[in-house]
Amino acid sequence: MVDESAFTRVARLRLGLHVLVVVLALIVLLRAVLLSEASAGWIGALTALFVVVHIVGASSLRAPAARFAWLGSLCAVWVAMALLGADAAYVSFGLILLFMTEVPLVPAVSAVAVITGANVLIGVHTRGQWGGALVGSLLGAVVGVVVGLGFRVLFYETERRQQLIEDLHRTRAELAETERSAGELAERERLASEIHDTVAQGLSSIQMLLHAAEAEDLPPGVADKIVMARRTASAGLADARRLIAALSPADLAGSSLADALGRVCERAAAGRVDVRLLVEGQAVSLPMPLESALVRLVQGAVSNVVRHADAGHVVVTLGYCAD
Repeated sequence: MVDESAFTRVARLRLGLHVLVVVLALIVLLRAVLLSEASAGWIGALTALFVVVHIVGASSLRAPAARFAWLGSLCAVWVAMALLGADAAYVSFGLILLFMTEVPLVPAVSAVAVITGANVLIGVHTRGQWGGALVGSLLGAVVGVVVGLGFRVLFYETERRQQLIEDLHRTRAELAETERSAGELAERERLASEIHDTVAQGLSSIQMLLHAAEAEDLPPGVADKIVMARRTASAGLADARRLIAALSPADLAGSSLADALGRVCERAAAGRVDVRLLVEGQAVSLPMPLESALVRLVQGAVSNVVRHADAGHVVVTLGYCAD
């Protein structure tokens, strides 16, 4: 049994990443304070702005355009910090991690190239050395890309695993529900068939026999009792038929087999598949258990086609033969 969901693990990984970015920004401020840089106050203000913008964007922005704007704002703050003389390479490393994990890969790599180039120019502007600026910037970019790709793989694999687990749970639940429904329907059909073949048939036979008895020359008292018995059997037969109808599929209630199958097709066609019913031949009345079985078969077959066959059009044919 899993103690925590994959989405929780992904959230914790992202939280750790964002904490790392904040720590890198605070290191820049700490260096400015410890080295007593002239612009330490402004660097502190920009660091605070960077942290606030980072936290707000990381916790609330989801749309791609908004995330690009958020990362662009962080880059602007980083450039301002660097131009004030802060050693902002730590922040640029954090920005590389954010781009590698928060945006698609191609724009992320492009952004890393731009950040690396800006790092080189800033290093040359502040220290006047091309070699050290170029090597340090490229090394930081390579490490940032590798670490960022590692985070991307972790996020992807964890989310994919969670999706597979959810699909498995959903499939198991659907299978259990299908089996339960099939069991209920089978039991209802069995009861309907048993009542039709035993109680209903027996009451129908009794009613016919009492009809025949009414035609006999019977004493008045006996004839009245025969009539009462026939009416009682007729009422019992009507109750049995109502019970059979209640146990039959809802689509068959008060309608023909073609109407019931038409409703099954209409419900299935409410999705993305075109499901139609084609009736061939002259319709005849069928026993209720047979009509019920046909409706259940069509419900299951159409459901399987819609869910698993990747079909665009489905035709259900109800054909009545001459015999």
